[in-house]
Amino acid sequence: MANRPAPPRLVDVARAAGVSLATASRALTGSAGVSAVVAAHVQAVATRIGYVPNTHARALAGGQSTIVGLIVHDVGDPYFAEIARGVLRETETRGYMALISQTERDPTAELARIRALRAHRVNSIVLAGSGYIDPSTETDIATEVRSFTAAGGRVAVIGRHHLPVDAVLPDNLSGGVTLMRHLLTLGHRHIGVLSGPPNLTTVEDRLAGLRMAVKAAGLSWGSIPVIPGDFTREGGATATAALIAQHPHITAIIALNDPMAVGALSWLLGSGHRVPGDISVAGFDDIPAAADVYPALTTIRLPMISMGRQALELVLKPSVSRPRRRRTPHELITRASTAPPRE
Repeated sequence: MANRPAPPRLVDVARAAGVSLATASRALTGSAGVSAVVAAHVQAVATRIGYVPNTHARALAGGQSTIVGLIVHDVGDPYFAEIARGVLRETETRGYMALISQTERDPTAELARIRALRAHRVNSIVLAGSGYIDPSTETDIATEVRSFTAAGGRVAVIGRHHLPVDAVLPDNLSGGVTLMRHLLTLGHRHIGVLSGPPNLTTVEDRLAGLRMAVKAAGLSWGSIPVIPGDFTREGGATATAALIAQHPHITAIIALNDPMAVGALSWLLGSGHRVPGDISVAGFDDIPAAADVYPALTTIRLPMISMGRQALELVLKPSVSRPRRRRTPHELITRASTAPPRE
């Protein structure tokens, strides 16, 4: 049986491209010191001769890896799925791969995931998902992140306030103002809120925006019931049942994420309520399904794919002296699920 030819090596790429071994290495890893023209030439030669870099050997030799760690709260949540799409699009463009894991909003699990990625010599981590209202909850995570970055690792977060790294911050507070203002402008005064887990900064930021709009309208925030629940369709349905049982005269419901709003729609329609004829429903995030449910959901649109892309850009850029903050815009998307209250 004939021996198989040895796979092309980096030295073969350098020889075929007519460049030094160091230049070939920099061109294929995206390192500084190589022009875009030379890098494109070397990459084209590598593709032509079938060179595949040994990322494991590269990590062992130089501490470099083309794998990016992405840690999210829940891979089944459309919000995080859209963020992951943004990260994956950017990794593919840059020749990286993403290793995705979830924590189910458990700080202990977040710490374990970060440590596991470090053990696998991953140098870049994107941590997506709300932080926690109590900073002490993230003390161990912050310590681990500082240790990781001090050793040359890079971390960027999405929606976190307390960690000392680059961050992409969705416009949760202003989005809450806009959403509440929309319902108040329609004439609603009996509004209930499905808030999600109360220990998350995302929930508090969105609630703060709702409160600001209510107070600006000269109304009392204390008159608005807030029912916590899981950030899921089932959590929204359960919280809606409790809200209507306690406050049957509600004319509008704000859910602090779209899966909860979809759960609210399902429960209301299944219980004989008309939406928006009896009760208006609004959500937050504008997940892809928001336009397809019945009735189509009014919501606050956040640029989730762009948020993932921006976080990856930050984590792959050279570090700077202070953590960078990128704040996103928001947009009110008015659909069929909200209308003026019944007479």
